[in-house]
Amino acid sequence: MSPVNEEQRVTSSTAAAASADVGPPAHGSDFLQLDAGDMPTGGKADWLARRLRQAMADGRLAVGSRLPPTRVLAAELRVSRGVVTEAYRRLTEDGHVEGRRRGGTVVVAVPPAPPRPPSGRGPSRGIVPVGRHGADRTVPRALFTGEPGSDVFDELRAARARIDLTPGQPDLSAFPRAAWLRAERAVLAELSTETLGYGDPRGAPRLRSAVAGWLARSRGIRIEPDEVLIVAGTAQALTLLHPVLRADGITSVAVEDPGSLGTRQHLQNGALATPPVPVDADGLRVDALRATGAPAVLITPAHQFPTGAVTSGERRRELLHWAADGGLILEDDYDAEHRYDRPPVPALRSQLADRLCYMGSVSKLLAPALRTGWMVPPPRYREALINAKRFTDLGNAVLPQLVLARLMESGQLERHLRLLRGRHTRRRDAMINAITEHLPGAVVHGAAAGLHLIVTYAPEVPDTELAAAALARGVKCQPLSWHRQLPGRPGLVLGYAATSPGVITEGVAALGQALRELA
Repeated sequence: MSPVNEEQRVTSSTAAAASADVGPPAHGSDFLQLDAGDMPTGGKADWLARRLRQAMADGRLAVGSRLPPTRVLAAELRVSRGVVTEAYRRLTEDGHVEGRRRGGTVVVAVPPAPPRPPSGRGPSRGIVPVGRHGADRTVPRALFTGEPGSDVFDELRAARARIDLTPGQPDLSAFPRAAWLRAERAVLAELSTETLGYGDPRGAPRLRSAVAGWLARSRGIRIEPDEVLIVAGTAQALTLLHPVLRADGITSVAVEDPGSLGTRQHLQNGALATPPVPVDADGLRVDALRATGAPAVLITPAHQFPTGAVTSGERRRELLHWAADGGLILEDDYDAEHRYDRPPVPALRSQLADRLCYMGSVSKLLAPALRTGWMVPPPRYREALINAKRFTDLGNAVLPQLVLARLMESGQLERHLRLLRGRHTRRRDAMINAITEHLPGAVVHGAAAGLHLIVTYAPEVPDTELAAAALARGVKCQPLSWHRQLPGRPGLVLGYAATSPGVITEGVAALGQALRELA
């Protein structure tokens, strides 16, 4: 054999050996600086999961790294194998690692690094230190003072924190990447050249048909595909509605109170007044709606934001009578698919068509980044809204529409939803248990469905102060008062869908400590 051939043979053998060893070698507890002496008597799995997350966040365990085998790590730490298995399970549920059989347990996503104090000798401009006991975190100066501005959610997202309990966040680590890639490959394989041109401003016919089927199965809405308008989420749906409503003489849209601050800001940005209407256990009070004189109302009847109330049958009938007298209902069905302890509630649109504009999206089901949603407007607004969409952007990007349509047609979206329901139930239960332990006397509302709950408490501590104190301890949440126009009890709006049970417990414990100190 010639030297060249011999070199090729050796190189091939080396490459084959390397390919057989999937990923970098697994590291042991010495590399991860895990000291069994630091391990608490109780909560060993929590301790180990936190240390591993820290190793991922600071770069010691990068994406692609393999964790030690459970048997090896258990022996090194002198704990039962079940402790290590449970810690790995929690990291898997977070979406940070995944098991690859012979390839071991591999890091696939890293958590955000814990917040660091700003550089320099003094506080940075526009931020102020908050908290006691040496807390070195910082909070934007105006975030929790005064009326929340139009950029308040951007500021809150940008604020550094180790635990994020803000509402409205789906579990992005659960995004079905493999299913999406399969669907995208299939779509590209069968895509015609003509499909790559400008699309229908109403949306791809295939997606409009798939959405019609999805709404029939999941929300009880019977419509034709031509009644569906594909939009870039509910935010764009509201923006398209602004001029259409004003052209129809509507300058005021009543809103639920408490109700979504973001939705209220969108309406106000369109020069529409937003008179508040109180919400109770049965939903929006229609008698109070009539008293406002507003010709239109925006509601979340299947899972009211933020209280979680479900509009009762009697209130639904009252709303239908109000609409029959000339009122217009804007139905925001933002997270109705996520339910746990109650049967499905049909959309109000299933009972009313001519006086109702229905809006939904995949932001809470898949990911906000897809910017894909739908409207089912009343017939008298359909053409005006199509024109508004046409002159806004000529329609949504076609390729993601076709991929989403394929997921809906194949049943993959339903399978994904079933997975999420189980995961969300465990996380919600962890939050309720933590509230019971660390916030005794607090009351939980709206836990039967959705991605968040609210908690109200007895001490007369402004919820903005509590939210600021929580952020000083590295925990992000939203004060309930942000979502009120009328006076009401202080509280917090807490999201649980995007956070693992162990981290949720840690975050709620920090909230309890902050409340005790402020009280």
